[in-house]
Amino acid sequence: MQNLRPPCDLSFKNTKQGFKHLSNKQLRTALRLFRLINIRLLANAGPWLTNVALGLGLPINSLIKNTIFKQFCGGETIEDSTKTILKLQANGVGSILDYAVEGAKREEMFDDTAKQIMACIDKAVAMPDAVPFCVFKITGLARFSLLEKIANGAVLKAYEKLEWDKALVRINQICEKAFVCHQMVMVDAEESWIQPAIDDIVMVMMRKYNQQKAIVYNTYQLYRTNKLEALIADVTRAYTANFVLGAKLVRGAYMEKERKRALRYNYPSPIHADKASTDRDFNAAAAFCLDNLDKVAMVLATHNEESCRFLAEKMEQQKVDRKHPRIYFAQLLGMSDHITFNLAHCNFNVNKYVPYGPVKEVLPYLFRRAKENTSIAGQVGRELKLIKQEQQRRKVEGHL
Repeated sequence: MQNLRPPCDLSFKNTKQGFKHLSNKQLRTALRLFRLINIRLLANAGPWLTNVALGLGLPINSLIKNTIFKQFCGGETIEDSTKTILKLQANGVGSILDYAVEGAKREEMFDDTAKQIMACIDKAVAMPDAVPFCVFKITGLARFSLLEKIANGAVLKAYEKLEWDKALVRINQICEKAFVCHQMVMVDAEESWIQPAIDDIVMVMMRKYNQQKAIVYNTYQLYRTNKLEALIADVTRAYTANFVLGAKLVRGAYMEKERKRALRYNYPSPIHADKASTDRDFNAAAAFCLDNLDKVAMVLATHNEESCRFLAEKMEQQKVDRKHPRIYFAQLLGMSDHITFNLAHCNFNVNKYVPYGPVKEVLPYLFRRAKENTSIAGQVGRELKLIKQEQQRRKVEGHL
């Protein structure tokens, strides 16, 4: 058994370890920010208020940059993110570079996004130990409505076929570059009504580029009722076609939107009815991947303590190396540091999502994250409680 000693405290209650990378000032800033995010009305109205302020020309760009942007983003450019990447690396944590600009609609914007993703790969190649992964969204490379038509099996018009062919070229160029550079890339999951189109193209990329190792990873949203079954079916395909399935496991990020759409169009919600069912499928997916490491590489992307503990303890029981190259944990930058840095301290492979992009263009991402956090019961409250505990510990020990 390698890398399994010293014994690891998986309680995730060690705030000294969890926040050692933050100064007293940074800790106070994080406390103030999470208090604001915890106000649901503000989180919901934030996007509207910000758009109004920007429309009126009010100088809020610097305010955003020094608060929510600073907490959850690495910088406005890849190079701006270097300081964050190096700080994480110094604490045993890798980075997942994410060009977080959303809502592109024009061809030139899709081309620019593709260039940014390939630049992420170049950065990862230049810092191989610090940046294990890059990540991208298919909707950054193709129109949402076009993906919706493809997912529904609709007949494309001539110009749409041409548009889709261009999108496929962009996706293949990214995956081919990743393959040539031996750099892992993850494709984020999106709304259920466009996900079939995403799943199909990512499967093509995995069959093509994952022959020897996992280069391309798809994302499985386990809050969906059919995703555990889909994961098992995809692993079966990996055995049959002899490739390595890259699987990023998440719970999901569009719950409210998914349920509202299901009600609007009168079809069964694709989301589990309760959290317990989601937790059950998520942990079952993690265990299944662990049992099939000869054909599966996995990223457990979650802020859930129990799921992280579940996989870590399963690895211990099965005597799986904590540094196994096909097992990673991941959390978002600026959140759940008590999980990330305690896992790193125990010598597990663990990463932070490091989003970057111009402040105004990253706002949709930032507000979506804020809204998600307030909708997850106890998420922000947990962050506040842990930060207060660490402040109290430092005060008692004379370090505050």
